[in-house]
Amino acid sequence: MSESNRPLSPHVGIYRWQVSNTLSILHRLTGLALSFGALSLLAWIVSAALGADAYARVAGVLGGPFGLLVMFGVTASFFYHLANGVRHLAWDAGYGFDKPVARTTGWLAVAAAIVATAGFWMVALT
Repeated sequence: MSESNRPLSPHVGIYRWQVSNTLSILHRLTGLALSFGALSLLAWIVSAALGADAYARVAGVLGGPFGLLVMFGVTASFFYHLANGVRHLAWDAGYGFDKPVARTTGWLAVAAAIVATAGFWMVALT
């Protein structure tokens, strides 16, 4: 087969951007964010084992404005990753592959993550 006759894969420019593309990328990014969140949790636990001074330093960072922003991001990542993981479990069982259903469950995963994150922080800050 000559170079000019070989079939080519469709280029990215042919496809229209869809909700599923964004949710897939977001799922990967939240997994990465959860990895960094686990490192923050590890730092907090290790600081508790190292003594009161180390714990006070780490608790001060995590309890400050930047630390709270990071923790908010980690909890939002957790709840989105959880909701989208349940969606993926349904796919593994063979359900929800139709485009309208996939789109609806994607938006439901986003809504569930927003509600769960807001509820968690409302309880945590009271």
